[in-house]
Amino acid sequence: MLELVALMPHPPAIVPEVGGDESRVISLTAQKMGALAREIKSIAPELIVVVTPHGNVFSDAVTITLTDVLRGNLGAFGAPHIGVEYPLDKEAAEAIIVFSRDKRAYCVGLEEKMLKKFSLSEELDHGAVVPLLFIKEAGWRGSLLTVNIGLLPYEELYEFGSGLAQALAGLNRRWVLLVSGDMSHCLSYGAPGGYSPQGAVFDGIIRDFVNNPDPYKIMQMDEQIINKAGECGLRPLIIGMGALDGFEIKGEELSYEGPFGVGYLVAKFIPGKRKTESELVSLARASIEYYLENGSYLKPPVLKEEYGEDNGGVFVSLKKNFNLRGCIGTIERVQNSLAEEVIHNAVAAAINDPRFEPLMLQELKNLEISVDVLNAPEPVAELSELDPQVYGVIVTQGARKGLLLPALEGVKTPEEQLDIALEKAGIASGEKYKIERFRVTRHT
Repeated sequence: MLELVALMPHPPAIVPEVGGDESRVISLTAQKMGALAREIKSIAPELIVVVTPHGNVFSDAVTITLTDVLRGNLGAFGAPHIGVEYPLDKEAAEAIIVFSRDKRAYCVGLEEKMLKKFSLSEELDHGAVVPLLFIKEAGWRGSLLTVNIGLLPYEELYEFGSGLAQALAGLNRRWVLLVSGDMSHCLSYGAPGGYSPQGAVFDGIIRDFVNNPDPYKIMQMDEQIINKAGECGLRPLIIGMGALDGFEIKGEELSYEGPFGVGYLVAKFIPGKRKTESELVSLARASIEYYLENGSYLKPPVLKEEYGEDNGGVFVSLKKNFNLRGCIGTIERVQNSLAEEVIHNAVAAAINDPRFEPLMLQELKNLEISVDVLNAPEPVAELSELDPQVYGVIVTQGARKGLLLPALEGVKTPEEQLDIALEKAGIASGEKYKIERFRVTRHT
């Protein structure tokens, strides 16, 4: 069982034998890393999995080091006598590798022969060693497993993190995930990556994310911000969030500072109860599964009275690894009941959205589904009556009609909302058209 995801930075200078007087400058970070290490010790995990950005990194795969003993020191920073050594949890490593074989984020085990063949280091890198020194000082004893990030798309890294957690769940391990990563290296002039104002922007986004953990926010971050920040913590963090997939997450920032122009963030994420799907989402999922298996529609159940039957249409949206996989809906009720509307639109989103190939049954378990129930539309006389965060909009000109749901990413003003709706309908802005607004109740 995953007990905790810990985010720790890895500045070698935090170790007095390396940093000397400089280590005092980041004493707050050291203090909080020590406190977090002691918390991990109190949890008494059998296994710690460390995700590091500075190990043997491949462009097309995540890797796990498979030496019987995992050891490393800070010799590259003038302190070869400062190091850690833990036994490998080989069963856990092999379970993760096997589980990843049919996933997009492929995981490769680096055995000693392979390490030597490709002249790869057998030693733990400083990204793993520095946080583990605090774990060692806290007195933890157990088995270790190190994951080296791959330069893969963020969605695939998230999927790997989810698969990692599923593989370990099958072993009934009590474990902690330690995410090693520094924030921006460009916070000030003279910083290791040079100065960029985007550095502070990046760190601010990550810190906000800790307090409100929504993986979509960091996985859809502007690439320009990421590139200008010169960070090394985003990919490890995304793997960590993948491991928490399906759980309610409570995040807490323990400390943040950037005295050398590098952001050092110490934080923790605690998995809460498993998320449960609403009745309408469960119905949508069951409808898709039934249709893909039987080629016919599911018999509509009787829904709770709280949903009522005086609603407008229904939109069903499918997402896979945070990317849209299908979305079909109706502006007004077409079927005889809300349940039937959900069933038919869910199936249509899965197999009839012209932007995507029809959904395969094996994809269903990895889908995030939302069901938007539209209230009856009402006419709009002035643009000021629109609010893209609260209302959806419908524009109509003859047989042409365009609809836009509320609270869409990137749509911030009524003008933007209206322009997109007109474009969808094929209505020129100079034409006369009718505007309506509607509220939506989203079920997840």
